[in-house]
Amino acid sequence: MPCIEIENLIHVYFPGTPLETPALVDINLTVEQGEFLALVGAAGSGKSTLARHFNGLLVPTAGRVRVLGGDVADRRYRRQLWRKVGLVFQFPERQIFSGTVQEDIAFGPRNMGLSGAALDERVLWAAEAVQLPEEALRADPNQISGGMRRRAAIAGVLAMRPEILVLDEPGAGLDGRTRERVLRVVKELQNTEKMTVIIITHQLEDAAAYAHRVALLKQGRLLAAGGAGDILVREELLREAGLEPPFTVELAGELSRSGVLLPQTPLTPDDTVKLLAPRLVKDNRKPGGDPC
Repeated sequence: MPCIEIENLIHVYFPGTPLETPALVDINLTVEQGEFLALVGAAGSGKSTLARHFNGLLVPTAGRVRVLGGDVADRRYRRQLWRKVGLVFQFPERQIFSGTVQEDIAFGPRNMGLSGAALDERVLWAAEAVQLPEEALRADPNQISGGMRRRAAIAGVLAMRPEILVLDEPGAGLDGRTRERVLRVVKELQNTEKMTVIIITHQLEDAAAYAHRVALLKQGRLLAAGGAGDILVREELLREAGLEPPFTVELAGELSRSGVLLPQTPLTPDDTVKLLAPRLVKDNRKPGGDPC
């Protein structure tokens, strides 16, 4: 069942002025309830502009965007979308403003009317969901690690229990291990809470590891949308969009040019190992094969 329906979307910044800039051109896209979608593209491709239509921060210049059954052009409906669509901006930890992590996570649900034990339970649930230690709740946000601050910022959005969670470059500025931990937490939430998750990223390895589907943008236009395994293996298409294919896809291409043909193109390192293992075992069983 679709939770987001985009029809012929056009968005123009500063229309009718000398600064008029077309940002999105004729976008058609559907997001299914409960799926994990990656919006990918080079800088300036329109990813963030598109995502800001999902919670009503932006409205179409032309076309239509329906979210959870309502039209974002309807001002009254748009005012309620913040309760249903959580948007985590790039570097969200910079937006933390409360004296403790607990107070910051509680800010959203408190404004939704929660108080007392219900509010405390919601904060603890959100902290646990992002694997934030309970002792971190009492800490000054400026005194914890960057990865914990990122998880605290995500918890502040989760505490409002949104039906759709949108994350703009959730791994930006984090080291590889911390980025993986944050994305793994988001993936677990998508599975356990049946939440629709949309990540905006130019890191195709992240899209390959976590997303069901991929929407590829270039200069405000939708080049392609489909299953991650269908889009992320198309090297020429990705390079046309200004992106480097995932490492595993490039590796499979190099192996093919060297005469090593895999039954399919792997998306992740684990996929690569599974596809190569039978061939390595077979080669080592040949007379004179080197078991090492």
